[in-house]
Amino acid sequence: MICDAHVHFFSPDFFAGLGADREALSGLGWDDPKSNEDLAERWVAELDRHGVDQAALIASLPGDADSVARAVALHPSRIVGFFMVDPTKADAVTYATRALDAGLRTICLFPAMHRYALHDEPVVRLFELAASRPGTAVFAHCGVLSVGVRKRLGLPSPFEIRFGNPLDLHGVALRFPTVPIIIPHFGAGMLREALMVASLCPNVLLDTSSSNSWIAQTPGLTLAQVFRTALDVVGPDRLLFGTDSSFFPRGWNGAVYAQQKAALDGLGVAAADQAQVLCGNFNRLFR
Repeated sequence: MICDAHVHFFSPDFFAGLGADREALSGLGWDDPKSNEDLAERWVAELDRHGVDQAALIASLPGDADSVARAVALHPSRIVGFFMVDPTKADAVTYATRALDAGLRTICLFPAMHRYALHDEPVVRLFELAASRPGTAVFAHCGVLSVGVRKRLGLPSPFEIRFGNPLDLHGVALRFPTVPIIIPHFGAGMLREALMVASLCPNVLLDTSSSNSWIAQTPGLTLAQVFRTALDVVGPDRLLFGTDSSFFPRGWNGAVYAQQKAALDGLGVAAADQAQVLCGNFNRLFR
């Protein structure tokens, strides 16, 4: 079984929020999502085509939670809903509460994008909300942040990666031990820091998603070495497989799966441990 813990739901409202119309999408060679319902059906068909049992779909702009909530309502057994929140906004907790009430499961934080520290008080208030709602996780993007769609559309990306330090999660992870915290992309260039926090806090998990191009910034490092080190530090029960898939017509990024599966096979990781990474941990987290 395969469960993908990291898929972006590029809804009509997402593209509208970026100022991209149908002509702009056509220029990129990307398909118009048409409607949230159409996009949800297309994703489920795509998961079926690749033999993927479940996927986490991420509302990838603050304010777009309703788009993913609609997809979850249509396919609750196949889709787990994640949504982005900007904690610096006055209505952040109210917005997050409404999204959770609508059936979404994970609060996504992008500190480099919205320029706040992960130990700031507005973030703590969101952790308090998550702790009060058992089954709710927090996803915290750390390290290098590069949003491909913004680059393709020629939009500025005034991010500050100094805010994306996994070490800033240590205090809140200790304070809220019942809240699962997901750090995507192995920390996206901050593997050491992500593993330090994870080694101290058993509620911290790493997702394996994306091409992990950040590896090129550490001379000599390979994907196999990343997996080996992560398995040595946190074991197979705290890694979540993901692809970082997003737009159509590419759809589900099977090449990422193939690369990661080859790395696990090459390391001789036991089948039972691979099963935990590829789907078991996802099922345990979002059952």
